[in-house]
Amino acid sequence: MENSNSVSGQRLDVYNRLQIGLAIPAHPLALMDNGRLDEKHQRALTRYYLAAGAGGLAVGVHTTQFAIREHGLFKPVLELAMETARGTSLGPVMIAGACGDVRQAVAEAELAASLGYDAVLLSPGGLSILSETDMTRRTIAVGEVLPVIGFYLQPDVGGRRFSLNYWRSIFELECIVGVKVAPFDRYLSQEVERALAESGNNGRIALYTGNDDNIVNDLIGPYVGGLLGQWAVGTRFAVELIGKIKRCKQLGSVPFDILKLSHAYTDINLALFDVNNGFAGCIAGIHEILFSQGLLGGVRCLDENEILSPGQREEIDRVLKVYGPLFDNEFIEQNLDNWLR
Repeated sequence: MENSNSVSGQRLDVYNRLQIGLAIPAHPLALMDNGRLDEKHQRALTRYYLAAGAGGLAVGVHTTQFAIREHGLFKPVLELAMETARGTSLGPVMIAGACGDVRQAVAEAELAASLGYDAVLLSPGGLSILSETDMTRRTIAVGEVLPVIGFYLQPDVGGRRFSLNYWRSIFELECIVGVKVAPFDRYLSQEVERALAESGNNGRIALYTGNDDNIVNDLIGPYVGGLLGQWAVGTRFAVELIGKIKRCKQLGSVPFDILKLSHAYTDINLALFDVNNGFAGCIAGIHEILFSQGLLGGVRCLDENEILSPGQREEIDRVLKVYGPLFDNEFIEQNLDNWLR
């Protein structure tokens, strides 16, 4: 068991790295046609994200598919990402997803800690029967193992609505080093921002957007970085975007070209996350892009019924044509063979 000083030091280190303002993609899952883990393409994805300049990786999260736990893939996927990341000199912040009740979440955090992960992104999904007090206690328990990034998960994909008082209680916890705000709702997002500001703990909790429908506006505002499923594609462009927005903030003005990207990213999200069909094809949409680029060997999800929705393919083709440079196609083509080695 680590002593309190080393635990505190780890939390400060993770916060300091997050506070720089990072592009952190949520890592997808590469499967072969028979449903087995495709290690070759899984490694290629990790190498792409790191070569693109991602400051961290989130593994075992919604984009990785929560069902990896039921299929015995949670540990292998976390191990593979960490092993591949250690083969680089870039030192990304490695974030493991954890979900389930207290016992499951703590066990997943312990596994992540044993593999060398830096922090846990703690999902609230599937826990509607727990009170907000119970959810806070769960966070405390996980925080005894690893620093925690709080998570406002979009209700349409398994999250729930939380009160302002809940976020106030969360931001009082010493274990919290960051928060991913992803309810896809302006009012709920601003409640989290308000709770953090009123807590006085901005100096130790990094505010990250997970609102894939409003990425640029969030980053122009109080958010320092993004931890996003949408950034599983176009990661290099996303890294460059964060750098540009940081410079704009320092100068106190934002050029029109940056503001136009707000519309572009939201339009891409409509296609990629299948907004017209209640987000049913959000993971399948990411897979389609990565497969077309050669970063995935196929588009299969763990649930074989999780496929593109009617009309989604046409929407994806449209945004690829209109916003091509945002998808890193040239960068990937130049480096793919090396990542697939």
